[in-house]
Amino acid sequence: MPSIGPAELLVILVIALLVFGPRKLPELGKSLGAGIREFRRSTQGLKEELEGSLREPPAAAPAPAPTQTVVAQAVVPPVVTAEAAEAAEAAPRPAADVLPPRS
Repeated sequence: MPSIGPAELLVILVIALLVFGPRKLPELGKSLGAGIREFRRSTQGLKEELEGSLREPPAAAPAPAPTQTVVAQAVVPPVVTAEAAEAAEAAPRPAADVLPPRS
């Protein structure tokens, strides 16, 4: 990438002087300098924030919920009362249970 030498810088300054005039050129320089300073400050702050987050250890992940209750519920068979058993026997069966198997 080519750099700007003293001759190119002089040409740019002469063109800026002709375009903006001698009265507005100092104001333009001040505002340009303030803009560059603000840009550098914000990029420096962003860089420090990124480096700080990389240095910090990662936050501890929340512990998973205990699975004992789920396992206990899955292992314990459902309690069937006598009334529920009688109701299940009295209920009509699906056709697949009624028909004899094909030979």
